[in-house]
Amino acid sequence: SEGYVFEALNGASRERLPVIFVVQNNGYGISVPVSEQTANPIVSENYRGLRGLTIINCDGTNPFDATSSMQRAVDLVHAGGGPVLVHAFCERINAHSNSDRHEAYRSDEELAEVRTYDPYERLRLHLLNVEDVEEVTLLAIEEESKAIVQEAAEKAEAAPDPDPASAMLFVMPEESPVSTEAMTPASEGEPLSLLNAINLTLKQEFRRNPNTFLWGQDVASKEKGGVFSVTKGMQQEFGPKRVFNAPIAEDFIVGTANGFSRFREDIWVVIEAAQFADYLWPAMEQVVDTSHDFYRSNGQWTPNIVARLASGGNIGGGLYHSQNLEAVFTSLPGIRVITPAFADDAMGLLRHALRTRGFTFFLEPKYLYNQVFAKASNPGEHYEIPFGKARVRREGRDLTIISYGTPVHWCLRAATQLHDEHAIEAEVIDLRTLVPLDTETIINSVRKTSKALIVHEDKVFGGFGGELAARIAEDCFDCLDGPVMRIGSKFAPVPFSKILEREILPQVEDVFQKALALAKY
Repeated sequence: SEGYVFEALNGASRERLPVIFVVQNNGYGISVPVSEQTANPIVSENYRGLRGLTIINCDGTNPFDATSSMQRAVDLVHAGGGPVLVHAFCERINAHSNSDRHEAYRSDEELAEVRTYDPYERLRLHLLNVEDVEEVTLLAIEEESKAIVQEAAEKAEAAPDPDPASAMLFVMPEESPVSTEAMTPASEGEPLSLLNAINLTLKQEFRRNPNTFLWGQDVASKEKGGVFSVTKGMQQEFGPKRVFNAPIAEDFIVGTANGFSRFREDIWVVIEAAQFADYLWPAMEQVVDTSHDFYRSNGQWTPNIVARLASGGNIGGGLYHSQNLEAVFTSLPGIRVITPAFADDAMGLLRHALRTRGFTFFLEPKYLYNQVFAKASNPGEHYEIPFGKARVRREGRDLTIISYGTPVHWCLRAATQLHDEHAIEAEVIDLRTLVPLDTETIINSVRKTSKALIVHEDKVFGGFGGELAARIAEDCFDCLDGPVMRIGSKFAPVPFSKILEREILPQVEDVFQKALALAKY
């Protein structure tokens, strides 16, 4: 019933991939029978329209039919016949789990009948009645099997309990080291826009590492290169095997990136996870699964993925082209969250993401793509910025303003206005990375100024600024001379009207007025 099943089958069929999909249809979804879940009780028939997909239906309770069907599927795949869907009808003999009482929704007659389909008993009877295997031989095999299982169970039960100190191991892969030389910008040529900086960095890293791949919606469409042309020219230079389009299926895009990046540790996958950040929601199941894979595998699986998302408002995009999702991503252990405000930072941080193992969300403030004030000189093809290092954009003594993404520019303008009109010196911190967070720079600044104002474009209520405020209150309480204040969007969707959008989203004047009030507190 899940949409990602179709997405996977459709994608494999289109690419004629050597994949065998197995559906064990036991007739129930916990207590809900198939008849209440699908219009066609033969689930595999729902996918007959997919060209290139071979469908094999078999009796999953019959060991011989199941074995021959799987062998046929293997032979087809090995012969280059494309993907195969094996649909095995299997009667569920026991309850869904040890907490499920299937007697509450299944009759005694049904339970008695399904037990006659036990594949183990069917195989046993066949061996006795057809193959003439003696009962004593089967009993010996069964006793030997029980002993093996019992030994394994005893070994597991005797294993020592885990060390509580190990609970935080393998949350995130170690970050790749960055040399002092790499952190020094070269300042080459004319200033680059944020958009061109990202495009250039992708091309540089794809030239450096031939095991880097890119897919997503519209990313390879001739001269288009994504909705905002960020990947323009990528397929022309690196070819359709490394840069290619994906269906409008965000779950499929993230899920395939997770699977493919596991193929070898030297593979990096860049995905335009959705045309806009607002469209990522169908992929959240895959996002959560991917974020946990390094942890649940004790570091054996590392999804080396950089998921790019055009984020934020101020473009008149309305409800579904203006969302900020960082508060969601920062709540998921295992994800690094990056959001640059200037072109040189975008280059250094993106390059580092493409050289560091793990799952990174690279949130691109789309309003800044071509803004003159977000431009910066080209720092060179080796420039790299380590994660968790905020940047003090302006020194100050009277209050600290903490921000990231587009509002960094509003904060800098407000700080200039505070200086010019009131001789107030505000220190402006550009976080650049939210996970990992540079708490040291924040705390040192607030201890110096004794006042903190947090500014972000996302909603104040439930926004990432609440975490920052809590950290400051906890670590700097003894030196605060005023309340920790926050500015963000109002608790409403972003309207289409530019007038209403400006009312909802934070503006320079909002930062100026609140900073002035805090400075005078």
